Amino acid sequence: MNAQTLPRHELEGLHAEVIESSNADLVGIEGDIVDETMHTLLVAGDGTKQVPKAAATFRVTLEDETVIIEGERLVARPARRTELTTPHTWR
Repeated sequence: MNAQTLPRHELEGLHAEVIESSNADLVGIEGDIVDETMHTLLVAGDGTKQVPKAAATFRVTLEDETVIIEGERLVARPARRTELTTPHTWR
């Protein structure tokens, strides 16, 4: 998994932080992603918060790098997003 392929992977278990949002109350929410729906991420840190994907920009920590991703790119059912969001050579 890397910055280019992040939208094609499961996000559960990754560490995420909201770094920008149209809703100022969401900025700074940080923790591990414990669940994902079509429109939200459930982030467990200081309590568990449900964050709308489309309203936020996330900093996601991978093993060896940090990735900034607009939540709008993640809006889809998790199983469908892993199939459709990024072009690939075997399709």
